[in-house]
Amino acid sequence: MGIILTVAPTGPIATTADNPHLPTQPHEIADAVAAAYTAGASVAHLHFRDGDGRPTADLGIARETIGLISDRCPILIQLSTGVGLSVPFDERAALVELRPRMATLNPCNMSFGDGEFRNPPQEVRRLAARMRDLGIKPELEIYDTGHLDACLRLRDEGLLDDERMQFSIVLGVRGGMAATADNLLTMVRRLPADCVWQVIAVGRMNLHLTVIALALGGNARAGLEDTLHLRRGELSAGNQPLIERTTELVGNLDLTLANVEEAERLLNLPARRDDQRAGRVELPV
Repeated sequence: MGIILTVAPTGPIATTADNPHLPTQPHEIADAVAAAYTAGASVAHLHFRDGDGRPTADLGIARETIGLISDRCPILIQLSTGVGLSVPFDERAALVELRPRMATLNPCNMSFGDGEFRNPPQEVRRLAARMRDLGIKPELEIYDTGHLDACLRLRDEGLLDDERMQFSIVLGVRGGMAATADNLLTMVRRLPADCVWQVIAVGRMNLHLTVIALALGGNARAGLEDTLHLRRGELSAGNQPLIERTTELVGNLDLTLANVEEAERLLNLPARRDDQRAGRVELPV
């Protein structure tokens, strides 16, 4: 069984002042994703920025970016509905109308650094129901122990499919769980038996926790969204060094990377529908 490697090239927080190699514009993001696909990534986790580099849920920018990626490679698209702390929930949720194969579902309100990440319970339920109706696989991002319980309640309410649920265990965000091996182990032990999971380790523990997650049977994510540094004191010269570092880890652990077709099976993705051809759908009015 192969390891699903996800590239997360941009994220909502960092700017080019933090790392000048951060891709922010559609063609830059597409180039980074295509290079990651060539190196072995099978999923692209996408955030978008406007012309000034600010997080945006603009459907035109999203569709342009997805289209450019689809022209370059067949990587699986996963849209973030997190977008950015300043973007209203309804604008973030509207991204699922582009019918990606996957999109994030953040189950809970939380403090996030110095800000607030708003995910009102009833709005989350409505978004989960819309994703279910559109055949979009939720990537359940859990930043704390109670977030897992919230996801399981959504499952019990019939809003999430209980077959091969997909979790991302996020560690290192100020306001969520600290980036420690103990916290990762606690969460892994509590996950449903038949699920797919990865760790998202933010900041300086990124490499350490990625190694532990791979050893525990999890998948991997790499990119400038999660860490701006290749090693202590050295900025990563783009996403590709982080992707290559992760592919080397996979090989050193005598594991293999899943290609796109294998990732589809492992994630139990619904069959692609005509209205889910990434980047080729009509914008809602």
